[in-house]
Amino acid sequence: MRTIELEEKELIESIIKKSKVCYVGMADEKGVPYVLPMNFGYRDNVIYLHSAQEGKSIRILDKNPNVCITFCTEPKLVWQNEEVACSYRVRSESIICNGVVLFEEDYDEKVKALNIIMSQYSDRDFNYSEPSVRNVKIWKVDIQDIAAREYGVPGVKAIKYKDRTVF
Repeated sequence: MRTIELEEKELIESIIKKSKVCYVGMADEKGVPYVLPMNFGYRDNVIYLHSAQEGKSIRILDKNPNVCITFCTEPKLVWQNEEVACSYRVRSESIICNGVVLFEEDYDEKVKALNIIMSQYSDRDFNYSEPSVRNVKIWKVDIQDIAAREYGVPGVKAIKYKDRTVF
C-alpha cells in the first residue's frame, strides 16, 4: 500500500469540506504541546474557529499564536490479502497546515466568520444575537503552508483489494 502526496487545490479543499472536526495544536511558553479538537469553517485559504473569550488556549495563543491544524477523513481498514497481516492499512486522507491565529474583534467580521463556520455543517442561514456575537472569540488562521496525503492506496501490482469501514 502506498502513500500519495496530494497537491491539487480542489482535492485539498474537498478533504477539508469532508472533515467535521479539525485538531488545533499549539505550544505553551515551556514548549509543551496542547491540542484541541474544534469545529471550524474554511474559505479562501483561511480557517475560522471559535471559542470562549478566555481559557487555556487563549492564554497560550496570546504568547505564541503559531498553530498547526490537522484534518483527516473517515478512516477505512483496507487490505490486499486478508490472510497477511502486513497487507493491512488504514485508508484515509489527511491535511496538515500551519498558520498564525489572529483574533477577530470587528462585529460584522465575526458574523461573517460564524456564517462560514456554520456553512461547514449546514446549508441553512442563521441569525445571531448581539450578546452571542460579542461573547464569542473568533480565531482567523491564514494558512501559510499545507501538506496533504492519501494513505493506504493499493499498489499497482495488487491482485486483491478489499475495503470495509472500521466502525
